[in-house]
Amino acid sequence: MTEPKPRRSGRIRMTSAERREQLITVARGLFAQRGYDATSVEEIAARSEVSKPVVYEHFGGKEGLYAVIVDREVRALLDGVTQSLTAGRAHELVEQAALALLDYIENNSDGFRILVRDSPVGSSTGSFISILSDVGTRVEHILAENFKRRGLDPKNAPMYAQMLVGMVALTGQWWLDARRPRKQDVAAHLVNLAWNGLSGLEPKPVLSTRPHK
Repeated sequence: MTEPKPRRSGRIRMTSAERREQLITVARGLFAQRGYDATSVEEIAARSEVSKPVVYEHFGGKEGLYAVIVDREVRALLDGVTQSLTAGRAHELVEQAALALLDYIENNSDGFRILVRDSPVGSSTGSFISILSDVGTRVEHILAENFKRRGLDPKNAPMYAQMLVGMVALTGQWWLDARRPRKQDVAAHLVNLAWNGLSGLEPKPVLSTRPHK
């Protein structure tokens, strides 16, 4: 009598690295949708079609998995801002920084939701506040150079840089769901307010640099 062939599992065999990336992708979507506290290891495992021990094996638990995801998002955001700051006039560099943050929000909506959901802008502590501080540090030299040319105290540049980044981040939170007007128009109006002030607003601001697609 011929022995029956073993049933094949419908589960796709993955390498350890592939499984790790799958868990990160699944967890990223759940964290973005529900937040850290409302997401369980059980659900992450179930969505990934693995057992709970597999999640612990790769990340040590939910906290470790969340930390990996946040670290990736932070690096993506900071790298995008840094790479956007190409040569140009101070006004153009401010435009580039604003567009870089909006680009990140547009292309990494889940990641941005994760960063602001559990560490909302305006809280005294939290990872997103630290991120904004880092972004501000990377653009403060733009303002410092402009302050020097205009006879203003460059020591105030770090404070103004934090103001500028905070304004863009809060607007980005609103635009994340609204998605109107266009990204380029949002950036133009942000720079209009930041550069000209309320008393010097242009009626129909446009970007002077080539807009991102």
